[in-house]
Amino acid sequence: MPSSAESPVILQVLPALVTGGVERGTVEMTQAITEAEGIALVASAGGPMVRAIERAGGIHIELPLTSKNPWTIWQNAAALEEVIRTRRVSLVHARSRAPAWSAWFASQRTGVPFVTTYHGAYGEDLPFKRAYNSVMARGRIVIAASHYIADLVTRQHGVDPARIRVIPRGVDPALFDPQAVTGARIAKLAEAWSLPHDAQVVMLPGRLTGWKGHSILLDAIARLDRPNVLPVLVGSNQGRYRYVRALQSQAERLGIADRLRLVGQCDDMPAALMLADVVVHASVKPEAFGRVVIEAQSMARPVIASDLGGPVETVRHGETGWRVPPGDPDALAAAIATALDLDPIAKAALGQQARASVPTVQSMQEATLDVYEEVLRSSAG
Repeated sequence: MPSSAESPVILQVLPALVTGGVERGTVEMTQAITEAEGIALVASAGGPMVRAIERAGGIHIELPLTSKNPWTIWQNAAALEEVIRTRRVSLVHARSRAPAWSAWFASQRTGVPFVTTYHGAYGEDLPFKRAYNSVMARGRIVIAASHYIADLVTRQHGVDPARIRVIPRGVDPALFDPQAVTGARIAKLAEAWSLPHDAQVVMLPGRLTGWKGHSILLDAIARLDRPNVLPVLVGSNQGRYRYVRALQSQAERLGIADRLRLVGQCDDMPAALMLADVVVHASVKPEAFGRVVIEAQSMARPVIASDLGGPVETVRHGETGWRVPPGDPDALAAAIATALDLDPIAKAALGQQARASVPTVQSMQEATLDVYEEVLRSSAG
């Protein structure tokens, strides 16, 4: 970021700091801003990751930014305007729609530049939804996590491609490093999850929600007819207990209930991924990026991903993993069989290529800081 008599103050705005890719990206950029001698402010409704913001050197400002109520959005705009003025904010970076509207109004009133990250392929199934989504395309620069999202922003909102910067999410290669995970960490999870010693683990990381394709994976496992293959679903149900029961009932109908593992949220994903013989991304809707895919690739795991959205750009079919048609359990089963039957040399070669191909957190941080610098310099000029 540009040097000046005063350190640039960057305000990131998001709904809350609970869990997820948006939140992790916010923490990572808080660290980068601080290390670049800027001042990192984060406004949200709070949550367990506030501590991570503070450890990264940031200052958290609590506001009710989860609300989509128009009156609350307007009130939040006034509160953010006060923050911008009193904290001498240099740039506002919005990461989600409802708080982005508040941040955009506040930026308009104060003349402070406004940047957005278009994190997802937002639905447009309701009236006026495209207009609601459009705030994420109003940034002076719009950051897209993939070329898929960049094309969507241009197509749906008419944004000039010159205003879009594609910055993939990244992994920390020191954290997601097969050599850094101890046997004790792996054994601890294997015991907690009751994994037999001879099990072949097919893992699907991600929160438990229908479009993530858990039911497709269960159908594929049943088609494999390999009794030692265990589907392991890693992720929070976020209160979707009916969905959990539906998956358990499906597993019972398919005769694989004794093999299904619903292990919930895991705080040691590098060790979890080391337990996987295959990692599956089975989403039936396009994802903006698919961070779990590159985390698995960084751990040199064989990866199978749905052939849509962001993973199309991170999984080179047959080289760093495989892509299969979404919602096709037969194709998924065939790909799982191919991955499980790899000989050790071929598996190691694929894992090495996959690990070498992943974008890093550092590259994401540097590219985003470059966006801040570009916008701040153009505003100063």
